[in-house]
Amino acid sequence: MPYVNIKVTREGTVPGANSTTLEQKQALIKGVSDLLFKVMGKPHSSTFVVIDEVELESWGVGGVTVSEFRQQLASTKDN
Repeated sequence: MPYVNIKVTREGTVPGANSTTLEQKQALIKGVSDLLFKVMGKPHSSTFVVIDEVELESWGVGGVTVSEFRQQLASTKDN
């Protein structure tokens, strides 16, 4: 009984969105379930997929929040 936990930052990927859209979540759930079936023969009916959206301020990389990290990357590209 596979359990897959997908964690993404809470931000829109399309204009006007501030979170992952329902369609994107549905595609992720189907894609992961299909992959587990194809690779391991795990039936869809016993595959659990959970998507957690995390605020940018609650996710860190490189010792800073994602927002700060992206600002650092942007300033590096400008130089």
